[in-house]
Amino acid sequence: MVQIESIKKVSIVIPVYNEQESLPTLIARTSAACKSLAQPYEIILVDDGSTDDSAAILMRVAAQPDDSIIAVLLNRNYGQHAAIMAGFNQVSGDLVITLDADLQNPPEEIPRLVKVAEEGYDVVGTVRANRQDSLFRKTGSRLVNMMIQRATGKAMGDYGCMLRAYRRHIVDAMLRCHERSTFIPILANTFARRTTEITVNHAERAFGDSKYSLMKLINLMYDLVTCLTTTPLRLLSLLGSVMAVSGFTLALLLVMLRLVLGSVWAGDGVFTLFAVLFMFIGAQFIGMGLLGEYIGRIYHDVRARPRYFVEKVVNGQQVENTQEKEQR
Repeated sequence: MVQIESIKKVSIVIPVYNEQESLPTLIARTSAACKSLAQPYEIILVDDGSTDDSAAILMRVAAQPDDSIIAVLLNRNYGQHAAIMAGFNQVSGDLVITLDADLQNPPEEIPRLVKVAEEGYDVVGTVRANRQDSLFRKTGSRLVNMMIQRATGKAMGDYGCMLRAYRRHIVDAMLRCHERSTFIPILANTFARRTTEITVNHAERAFGDSKYSLMKLINLMYDLVTCLTTTPLRLLSLLGSVMAVSGFTLALLLVMLRLVLGSVWAGDGVFTLFAVLFMFIGAQFIGMGLLGEYIGRIYHDVRARPRYFVEKVVNGQQVENTQEKEQR
């Protein structure tokens, strides 16, 4: 029988990007939810290169005598998952909970995640009930979830919800990974022995707009496809084989028709040949695009640049100017 380790401390990691309107409410509600826990806690707010007053608000709150709030300031915008990894590098708790700063997932759900994690789960995921997003976002999220489930074999229903709990050994394992493009829920599931999901509430965004534009969603899709599996390359090889056999068969058919029906038939089929040619050229471009995605990922990994650069860490009355926090 596996012994279940008790949770001695809870760490909350929240990436922040241009959320100055929601920050006061976010901090107040998160602190109130954490105070109901039986364990000590810390709240780590990571400013992901905000261009509004978010960084100043975080520094002001973190500089207060209460040492439960830590502000981590990145020098520029690296993206949500890189910011969360920067927060993971600062945690000291046995259980780490991630939360978005837009308040669509209520912080009041934190005690529930802690309670479920205490049952011995390595990862506690969440499913957004009555999701308050546009039809486009919900449809895209459903397709992404289906793709992830097929590629990983992990049957979790909502990978897009960042309100999740991770045991410390899962976080440590993720920090030791080398890839630069990281999708945290998927990466965590590769190391988890026991996972579960619970249903949580979901609210409309009260302040500002979503930080995920159409282009960012497309980039995220490419990242997911190339970081999950090499199956597209295998499918490309299979498609190439099918096309080669089909092309050879078509060539034989054209020769036979030319011999049987004469040159008039061959002249009449010139546009069909052009259509086939364009189809092959299009397939080649698709293949080159996929290969380019993988080669680009290799290029970024070979350069071995850090995922993020921490400019400053504020905790209580102490302000730590850091050099470089590198996770490979």
